Amino acid sequence: MPESQAPLKYPIPKNWIINAIIIIAFVSLYFALSQKTVTEPVINIPYSEFKQLLNDGSLASVTLKGNVAEGTLIQATGIGPQKAMGMHFKTRIPDIGDESLLPALEARRVEVKAFPPEAENVLWQVLLNLLPWILIIAFWFWIINRAQRSMSGGLGGKGELGKFLHGSTKSVDIPDITFDDVAGQDAAKREVTELIEFLKHPDQFRALGAEVPRGILLMGPPGTGKTLIARALAGEAGVKFYSISGSEFIEVFVGVGASRVRHLFEEAKKNSPAIIFIDELDSIGRTRGTGLGGGHDEREQTLNQILAEMDGFSGREAVIVLGATNRPDVLDPALLRPGRFDRHVVLELPDRNDRVAILKVHSRKVPLADDVDMEQISAGTPGFSGADIKNLVNEAAMLAARDKATQVGMKCFDEARDKLIMGTVRTLAIQPEERHRLAVHESGHTLVAYFLPHADPIYKVSIIPRGRALGATHQLPEQERHTLPEDYLRDRLVVMMGGRSAERELIGSVSSGADDDIAQATALARAMVSRWGMSKEIGPVDLRDSDEHPFLGREMALPRHFSENSAMSVDKAVKELLGNAEKQAIDLIAKHRQLLDNLINELEEHETLDQEQVKACLGDKVSQLKASHQAQ
Repeated sequence: MPESQAPLKYPIPKNWIINAIIIIAFVSLYFALSQKTVTEPVINIPYSEFKQLLNDGSLASVTLKGNVAEGTLIQATGIGPQKAMGMHFKTRIPDIGDESLLPALEARRVEVKAFPPEAENVLWQVLLNLLPWILIIAFWFWIINRAQRSMSGGLGGKGELGKFLHGSTKSVDIPDITFDDVAGQDAAKREVTELIEFLKHPDQFRALGAEVPRGILLMGPPGTGKTLIARALAGEAGVKFYSISGSEFIEVFVGVGASRVRHLFEEAKKNSPAIIFIDELDSIGRTRGTGLGGGHDEREQTLNQILAEMDGFSGREAVIVLGATNRPDVLDPALLRPGRFDRHVVLELPDRNDRVAILKVHSRKVPLADDVDMEQISAGTPGFSGADIKNLVNEAAMLAARDKATQVGMKCFDEARDKLIMGTVRTLAIQPEERHRLAVHESGHTLVAYFLPHADPIYKVSIIPRGRALGATHQLPEQERHTLPEDYLRDRLVVMMGGRSAERELIGSVSSGADDDIAQATALARAMVSRWGMSKEIGPVDLRDSDEHPFLGREMALPRHFSENSAMSVDKAVKELLGNAEKQAIDLIAKHRQLLDNLINELEEHETLDQEQVKACLGDKVSQLKASHQAQ
C-alpha cells in the first residue's frame, strides 16, 4: 500500500463492540449494587388480615404507595409459619378505597408514609438512574475521539482526511488582472505573451506540431512581481488560475505532499485550459540527496511527484506550470531540464522609467497634490522593487491622513521615503557635544561628496536620529548604472572616509560613529582588489572568499582556493586603498575648511539640509573646481 494511503494507527482500540461491552458491564454492576438489600422476606397478606392486624395493634409502620400498602409488625402474630419480631408484609388496598383506613392508622398511632404510585414514577426513576451513565458514556466517547484526533495529527474523519491530503488552492477563478496592471517588466511580459495564444487556441499549435513549454520559471529578487505576472497571464488568457505555495506541500506525514501534487494537477487537467502557479518553488525543489532522510524525505518525495506529473502530460491538456523563486541556485537540475522548467524568465529591479510607471499604477486611487513630481520620486528611490514602491505610496497616504489632509503632497512622499530607507524618527536626548560631533561627521561626508568629480550628487543630509542611525548623508545617482567604473568606486571610498576624517581634523579624535563607514569601505575595497582587478599589485586575479547572491544581495561564503601569501597581498592592497582614500578626504577638508564650518553651523541649526541648501552653503561647485585646476 502506498505511504500516502496507509491507514492511520490509533493507540486506543477502534473496535466499538469492545467499548460497548465494557460500558454494559459497568452499567450492570451499577444496577446490581444499587438494588436494595432486604434481610427479611416480604409476605403478601390479604387486605382483611391487614385490617385485623391493625385492630390488634400489631403494626409498627405502614407505607402507602397508591393501592399498595407495605409495613412491618411490632410483635409476633399468627401469620403463616413465620412468627418473628419486625416481619415485613405487603397487601393491596381495594380499588374502591377505604376511607376509614387513615383514621384507624392514626388512632393506633401507626407511623404512616405516603408516596405516589410506583407505576407513575417508573420512567422518572429510570431516567434518574441512567443520567450519570449517560454522562459517563458521552465523556467516554469524547475522550476516545479526542485521543484519536491528537495521535493522528488532527485528522478527524474521512472528510477532514481528504482535505488534509488534497490541500487547498488559493484560487480557482479567472483573475481580473491583466498586463495593463503590471507596470515595467516589459521583457518578462514579452517572454510569456506567446503563451496567451496557446491557452486561447491550443489546436492551432498542435496542428503544426508545436509544443509550448510546459514549465516556466520566474526568477527575481523579492517584490519584483513574480506572482503578479503569473496572475496577469491567466487574466489575459481568460483561464483558471491554480495558486499554491511550495511550503504547503510539506507536512509531518510522508506522502501527503505527493498526494497534494497529484490532486492539484488532476484538477488543473480536468479544468484545462489552466495555469498552475507554484510560489516559493525552492522550498520543495532543492537538490535531492542533501537533507536528512535520504530518498525517503518528504520534500524529495514531493519533488519526485512534481517531476513525474510534468512528464505525464499527454499533449492534449492546455496546462502551463509557472514556478517562482529567488533562489534558482539551489534548484534540482532535474527541474530545469528540457520538458520541465526549461524556460527561465528573469525579473529585475525596475529602472527609473519603470519606477515612474509603477508609481502611476499604485497611485490611481490616491488623490495627489499638484506639487507631486513622479520623476523626482522615481529618482529618489533607486533599488526599490515594485512592492517597495507600493509600500511607499501607502505610507505617504497614511501620513497625509494622519495630518488630516485631503491630498497627498510631495512632503508626504519625502517623509515616507526617509522612513522606509532610514526608519522612523527617534526621540533621543543627545548632548550638545555629541550633537556637534554628529554635525561634523555628516558635514564631512557631504563636503567630500560635493567636491569629488565622480561622486553621486548630494540629495539630503540630516542629524535627526532615525532607526539605528544617528545621522545620514544621502546621495542620488544622476543616471542608472549597470557597471561601476574605477574612478567612481575610488570616489565612493573617499566619501565613506570623509566623516571620520572630519572628526579627526576638527575635533582632534575619532568616535565609534564611523563603524558602518569603515565596514562598508573595507568591503568595497576588498571587492575592488580581489574580484574586479583594480589593484596594480594584485592584477586581474579572482581571490575572493565570498560571493554575492544575484537576487538576495547577501554574501555567501566560498571555499578558499588561493594561498596564504595571496591573502596577505590582498590585505595589503585593501589597506593601501583605504589609506589613500582617507588622505584624499583630509586634503579636501583642509582645503575647504571655511565652507565646512559654514555647513556645520547650518546643519546644527536646521538639522536637515536638502540639495539646494547644501549648494547655498558650499557655493558653486563648477567654478571652485575650475579655480582649483588653474591654481594647480
